[in-house]
Amino acid sequence: MNQPQDPLRHWPAFVAKMQQADLAPAVVETFHDYYQMVVSGERGLITNREIRPVRVQEVQNSDDLAPYGPAGRKAMARFVMIVLNGGLGTSMGLQTAKSLLPVKEGLSFLDLIVQQAQRSETRLAIMNSFSTDADTRSALERIQASPAPLLFLQNKFPKILRTGFAPATWPTNPSLEWNPPGHGDVYTALFTSRTLQQLLDENICYALIRNSDNLGATADADLLGYFASQNLPFMMEVAERTPADMKGGHLARHNNGRLLLREIAQCPPSDLDAFKNIVRFRFFNTNNLWVNLEQLKEHITDQGAVRLPMILNPKTLDPRDAQSPPVYQVESAMGAAIALFENAAAVKTRPSRFYPVKKCNELLALRSDCFLLDDHGCLVQNPQRTLGRIAISLDPDYYGHVDRFDQRFPDGVPSLVDCASLTLLGDVAFERGVKIKGRVAIQNNRSSQAVIKANSVVDRDLTL
Repeated sequence: MNQPQDPLRHWPAFVAKMQQADLAPAVVETFHDYYQMVVSGERGLITNREIRPVRVQEVQNSDDLAPYGPAGRKAMARFVMIVLNGGLGTSMGLQTAKSLLPVKEGLSFLDLIVQQAQRSETRLAIMNSFSTDADTRSALERIQASPAPLLFLQNKFPKILRTGFAPATWPTNPSLEWNPPGHGDVYTALFTSRTLQQLLDENICYALIRNSDNLGATADADLLGYFASQNLPFMMEVAERTPADMKGGHLARHNNGRLLLREIAQCPPSDLDAFKNIVRFRFFNTNNLWVNLEQLKEHITDQGAVRLPMILNPKTLDPRDAQSPPVYQVESAMGAAIALFENAAAVKTRPSRFYPVKKCNELLALRSDCFLLDDHGCLVQNPQRTLGRIAISLDPDYYGHVDRFDQRFPDGVPSLVDCASLTLLGDVAFERGVKIKGRVAIQNNRSSQAVIKANSVVDRDLTL
């Protein structure tokens, strides 16, 4: 009689692979927990039966927090800004760290982040990935930040073959055998790099964790004062979902009373309609997260692991080759840590604190006169703009990658301060000094490039 196979028979191979890559025991332990879930058939799903929507009155409005400003300014001495800098910006055609992309007045995300920390006199820590570490270190030597930021590395997880659950192998490009573990790894990486202990030794207790491509997420005295005064362990800045956010992770409250974050990969297919209901699940995570480092340490295991809900992403081993073996990528979201803390809070943030640059349409808005830099290196909306957030749609064939995008704005981007929406279809280039006003669509149906001449004012639709 055949004996049933041990579902964990491939685990020793994973251990050997991770030890050979010199990953810390905490990373191995964390992956072991997730791997046990995968082979037992768990998919990390969160059903509607387990949660309920978060009511408006459960979310503090940041506009009401000005009285906490003095406490926040006092707490700045114990504050650190932790910036996630692991992305290459491949969706924008970049091959280097996305944070090195020039975004305003010739300055990169990284330039401005360093300026923000220096001018607010706050500690800065940066989590790089294996892909961005060398580029970032080289750029920081040029910037000569003082004091130098603390740098630490994101970990990595081995990909799992969907058939048999063995470690994935790809001899032609072994780097494809690994995947980033998601930004939820920041807590384990803080511990394994000893950055967490170094900060605590410096008497730093309060942290804002943010993405490098969101220049609006600065050290805010009102938010810090509220966070510190209320002795909160964890606070998430949230915004109200719009139709464009239907697939983004939403805030909810578990039946056990704690807040949680549910990503679309954690939603069962039968519950997707409810997931996308922006009236029912009203708030999404901006990835501006405030963490009490002393209380975080209490949730770290003896080995250094942090128990976050699993996100299981089915992929192909080579994302550019649909015929490569199907694999699972195990990941976690840093916002999911909200479920670890009994008294965690959510704050509805100001729109100015959330302007991430994921695609070139957002880069165009950022480089335009819709936004200015203040004396602290912070991104602010131009006070002359009265139209709210601009809507921009760009033809991906001509503007989808940064190199093509730059070729079409050789002398700078147009003035958009009086533009409500802009749509560009086809190959259109812009000379210097162009102004676009109102709602405008510009379409070039020709095979050759069209050019908007210098100092033109475009206030109506154009077909070229």
